[in-house]
Amino acid sequence: MNKAYRQSQILKLIRRRPVHTQQDLADALHSLKIAATQVTLSRDIHDLGLVKTPAGYAQVSAEASAGVGPDVEGLARELLLEVRSAQNLLVLRTAPANANALAAALDRAEWPEIIGTIAGDDTVLVVAPDKKTAESLRARFLKLLE
Repeated sequence: MNKAYRQSQILKLIRRRPVHTQQDLADALHSLKIAATQVTLSRDIHDLGLVKTPAGYAQVSAEASAGVGPDVEGLARELLLEVRSAQNLLVLRTAPANANALAAALDRAEWPEIIGTIAGDDTVLVVAPDKKTAESLRARFLKLLE
């Protein structure tokens, strides 16, 4: 089974029905007689520009797949629940299973005031270079919550 075929089947699967986890995806592929390890699925998800949404995996726009990424502000308005700061760090809270999508969008957007992000299930840790920049970022995110 080649990569292009496997990835085309992944896209067909997520368009037909909700796929919430990599295990769901692996099971669906297995039912099509396509074997894929967790590492392979992680790479495919990244290559295809898939994000995890409350409705399951979804493909973002073609521009996002090419590296432009989804509109961070729009995604934050939809997913962001709370913003907290601690020195040069921000903690962004989302509903369960949404933190990765928000962190990935921030990473792809390459905001100069963000050094990097780390995502869990419902929390994104945003690292800023200093406290002042973190406060500016916090204000920017809080505006999106209004």
